[in-house]
Amino acid sequence: MPIYAYRCEECGFAKDVLQKISDPQLTVCLSCGKPSFKKQLTAAGFQLKGTGWYATDFRGGTPPATGVSTGPVEGGAAPKAEPAKSDSAAGSAGSTSAAPAGTTGPA
Repeated sequence: MPIYAYRCEECGFAKDVLQKISDPQLTVCLSCGKPSFKKQLTAAGFQLKGTGWYATDFRGGTPPATGVSTGPVEGGAAPKAEPAKSDSAAGSAGSTSAAPAGTTGPA
């Protein structure tokens, strides 16, 4: 059901009323009781959701992202991280520069 905005032309009382489209228009002010309650023209309240509603969605000739993978990315798979190299030959047993176990490099 739509919400209609009404305003009294005599006393200035304003009220938003939830009513069916088929309901009769209110004419008597709820505050002063005079028959000067008029429906106001207001902007429609709706939201555009999803892709394709904005000019920036198709700029540059690329289709919008759908979040669904269609196959491998051009250029091959992402490079794999190299495992951390240990410096056992130098004899740095108490070195603090080694990364903790389970990490692959600086954060």
